[in-house]
Amino acid sequence: MEEIVFGIGITALAGALATVAGAAEDVESDIGSQGDPNSQVQLAPQMGYIHRIFNKAVAGEPPAYGLWVALGAGLAWAFMAMQINPILAIVLGSALAVFVQGVYATTAYLGRTASLAKFGQPVYIDILKSMTTVTMAHAFVAIFTTVAMCHLMIGALGHPFPLPLLGLVWGIALGAAGSATGNPFYGKERQYQEQKFGAGVPISASGNIVRYAEAGQRNSLDNGFFSAKLGGPASGVCFGLIVFFELWRTVVFEELNVWGPVIVGVIVILIFAIIDRYIEVWARKNFGPYTAPEEASS
Repeated sequence: MEEIVFGIGITALAGALATVAGAAEDVESDIGSQGDPNSQVQLAPQMGYIHRIFNKAVAGEPPAYGLWVALGAGLAWAFMAMQINPILAIVLGSALAVFVQGVYATTAYLGRTASLAKFGQPVYIDILKSMTTVTMAHAFVAIFTTVAMCHLMIGALGHPFPLPLLGLVWGIALGAAGSATGNPFYGKERQYQEQKFGAGVPISASGNIVRYAEAGQRNSLDNGFFSAKLGGPASGVCFGLIVFFELWRTVVFEELNVWGPVIVGVIVILIFAIIDRYIEVWARKNFGPYTAPEEASS
């Protein structure tokens, strides 16, 4: 019983770390325009819309964060093998991984923007200097918390995977959670369309991103302020729940039966599928498809 209580406590702590990681990952992605909405940022100058949005999109978020978290975890693992304190090792490993992320972000921004020179899109040095450091700061939080979570799984719960491999697995999961959950909050409603809410983006409006903020031209920090309120917390809750339910079912039911965690996992998936379907049907019945407002008769 004591082992189960201890395991649940570790599970809760890992879920808390995952929540912070998911929120930081989504804000970093939104500031850097990494993920599915970045195609509209890349397309905008070709459609005649010059902008000051950071345009990096190193790769899709799952493989990118799989690389960065695995790199941070591998370096931390090597430092701990050198008898360095685990907390310091994780900090050093995450910091070195963030430098790699910064190099990728810099070369991606310069390369992508240079390819748009024929359309009149300039390279803004102030955007490069300010946005790169901000994305690196958020990436450090995401990488550090994820590597710390992986180390916690190995040290406290006895996970059989080595730290670098576990970092790769959860890094991919972290990027997938941010891409699937956080991007729609800012990508489809805040930055990339000037259409009515819920109208979608018609072909004729492709690349017509929102380029002006409340005061002056918009840059990626404006997107970060917005996504930190909605998309970031949503991504954090998503990733935190994934980690919590994954560990909870193993900690609680593994002692009862070898197939116990698998059966509970299937039941949890079915419950969430039913909840998702109910919400979707409810939303469609109450809001329906987007339609143009009818003009009032004179």
